[in-house]
Amino acid sequence: MESENIRQDEGIDSREPGLAARVVALDPPPARILVKEVNWLGDVVMSLPALRAIRRAWPRAHLAVLVKKELASFFDGARWLDEVIPYSVGRGLSGFFDRRRIVGEIRSRRFDLGVLFPNSFESALWIAMAGIRRRAGFIADARGAMLTMKASPPPEALTGHQVNYWLAMVRATGVADGRADDFAIDVHGPSRERMREWLAANRKRPGRPVFAIAPAAAYGPAKEWPADSYGALIDLLTRRDDSEVVLVGAPSERAKCEEVAAASKAAAMIAAGHTNIGELIALLSLCDGFIGNDSGCMHLAGALGIPTVAIFGSTNPNRTGPLGPKTRVIYRKLDCSPCHARTCRFGHYNCLTQIEPAELADAILAMRAPR
Repeated sequence: MESENIRQDEGIDSREPGLAARVVALDPPPARILVKEVNWLGDVVMSLPALRAIRRAWPRAHLAVLVKKELASFFDGARWLDEVIPYSVGRGLSGFFDRRRIVGEIRSRRFDLGVLFPNSFESALWIAMAGIRRRAGFIADARGAMLTMKASPPPEALTGHQVNYWLAMVRATGVADGRADDFAIDVHGPSRERMREWLAANRKRPGRPVFAIAPAAAYGPAKEWPADSYGALIDLLTRRDDSEVVLVGAPSERAKCEEVAAASKAAAMIAAGHTNIGELIALLSLCDGFIGNDSGCMHLAGALGIPTVAIFGSTNPNRTGPLGPKTRVIYRKLDCSPCHARTCRFGHYNCLTQIEPAELADAILAMRAPR
């Protein structure tokens, strides 16, 4: 079966291109807004248009985001935000005290509008207990009674690209309006300089193209192209383009990156485990292209505007494909896909193993602008 080579920007519902966000008639207008961000890196990227819409709708308000500690550096370059509040929740009794501390921190800042991007009961409970008077979000997880500006997800939130989900929420609850294509990521200048120095210290062939590869996916093996295939891809890029490869990912994904590096005859750099999210963004911004699974790294690369080739297996690229003007998806639309499973129920992972390294190399080299 032939692959589908998809331009993801064609699948995004941007029904009102160029529309400036309208200022919603809240009386009094909010002076201090808290947005509870989502909990996965890829979702943070896809929720950016909704967050930017809130900023445009209320340009004079103090805008803060509450986000998991490990994701907080995503916003290091976002000068249009006034505050980033990182948090972490431990297990057992320590988690109870962590939650009390989070609620106390929110209460002390005296927000007058809370916007919930996650659907969880707990996120609504936090902002209700913190005394935020106006609380906006989708009705979900039995939390409707805790919301004062609420709506059920409309059909357009549940079909098409996931970016529309959070945009539909801020529209339906009356918080803001916005565009699906407003997803540019801010690169933190000092982080970019650190990553430039890191590349200079680790490169073997200065001046040659550098491609980033993210071989892991937190979701599970049904999203992960095989390590030996990645190894062959690295060798192919090195042979055909005299390029270098840097393997990127979270600290927990370093072992997968080492496995891929060992499967290659070329010496790939390994950045996984050496970067926080802000530094990962900076590193990707310095690369000539990106290849990887459906993952948070993939979403970062696409939104940064670098040539991005995404490998899809068990998930649906029309729903969670990369955003950006220079993206391609390689996807085997088998009879059993997308199954959205973490592991293949048939055990063969044909949706991934049928994709050849040469197909990916052809795609990324065709997209990369000559130096």
